[in-house]
Amino acid sequence: MSSGVSGEQAALEQKINEMMQQARVLEAHLNEIISREAAVSRLLDEAKLASSAVQEVQSETEVESYVPVGVGVHMKVSVPPVKKLLINIGAGVAVEKSREDTLNYIESRLKEFEIALKQLMGQKQQVSLRMEQIQVQVNEMVQRATSGRSNLTKSSSNNN
Repeated sequence: MSSGVSGEQAALEQKINEMMQQARVLEAHLNEIISREAAVSRLLDEAKLASSAVQEVQSETEVESYVPVGVGVHMKVSVPPVKKLLINIGAGVAVEKSREDTLNYIESRLKEFEIALKQLMGQKQQVSLRMEQIQVQVNEMVQRATSGRSNLTKSSSNNN
């Protein structure tokens, strides 16, 4: 009889170990999602700032501004009337667009970032929920394993 109980105990401990391993994998995935969420949030903030900057620039007047040149140094420059802007489309390629087309491009990017952020939040919620479910199951198994050991100890001492 004790061999059957210890076999059950070993199977239960193995199942607990498997679930803990699954929880560790989910935790790593959750950390990756959180990291990606932070990156998308930064891109979203950057796009909002870009939109604001392009909207504020008037196309009829020259404006003075400060341009970063590196290591925290800024240089005062005169910006001529802005009629066209360059948009980096990737692989070192940039295209010239009107102010309105640039704003439309930025708005489309903002929407993409917002959608990505919502998807990441949903994934984060699903992974967190699954981790909580695993934790509840592991706690129940540990409690069963603990009560199984104490019952085994009681029956051993009663037999003696």
